[in-house]
Amino acid sequence: MKEKYYFPFGQELKTVEQKDRSPKQAFVLGVYASAVHAMWKDKQGNLKVRALAVASEPEIFWTGDNAKQLISEIQIPEELGSLTVLRGKNLNGPSGRTLDSKYLNPIGLTRENTWLCDILPQSRLNDNQIKAIEKHYTPEIIERFCLTPVTIPKFKPADLNSEKRREEILQELEQSKAERLILLGDLPIKWFLNYFDKNYTGLSDFGEIKQAYGQEHEIKINGHFYKVLPLCHPRQAGRLGRSNAKWGELHDDWINRRIL
Repeated sequence: MKEKYYFPFGQELKTVEQKDRSPKQAFVLGVYASAVHAMWKDKQGNLKVRALAVASEPEIFWTGDNAKQLISEIQIPEELGSLTVLRGKNLNGPSGRTLDSKYLNPIGLTRENTWLCDILPQSRLNDNQIKAIEKHYTPEIIERFCLTPVTIPKFKPADLNSEKRREEILQELEQSKAERLILLGDLPIKWFLNYFDKNYTGLSDFGEIKQAYGQEHEIKINGHFYKVLPLCHPRQAGRLGRSNAKWGELHDDWINRRIL
């Protein structure tokens, strides 16, 4: 992204990607970067927005560390109340925590020996965020308090279909020197793997039973064979909000088999 985009209260959208680019044992491909969320209360302490996206996550697959400090650094006019840290397992870093505990740890990996990547390396707004912004971060409020308008793009599935981005991901994969490619859910399969092997368009193509889930498949990508490990999205494995029970149960069984 060459243009600058902004969250409520002025934090600039940032590209979130792998920092340590030394060779790794595995490469993980997710969907899109998350954000730091804050609870917005008015001057009287009444709740305005329970979870407002206010900044890009500080690192890819962020685990929620230092959320309080990150939120405290965001300036908000006193008349508009305050931003405070959220409480709850599903808020600020749930996908990152789930990645560590339910994906990397069961197969003996750590962040130190894994390269992390998202199809979209910048955060996006979902419908709930857009509704909250339209209700509380209005043009009148922006004008009155000289605030920065919100310009973070809404998530659109079509954004995942980018030849340029696929080439960037391929370059990262090859730079990582990883032999194992872990795909998180349907979308990395559909928008990356499928362009190298037309046999796979989604997770179900690899099998939907215990004996098939979590098996590695040798697949050729740009002239190189990788051990491809297709797994469900962390939303399913971590039961984060709306999730598919079938895939969550299959993933639980996979973890148990790895531990035993």
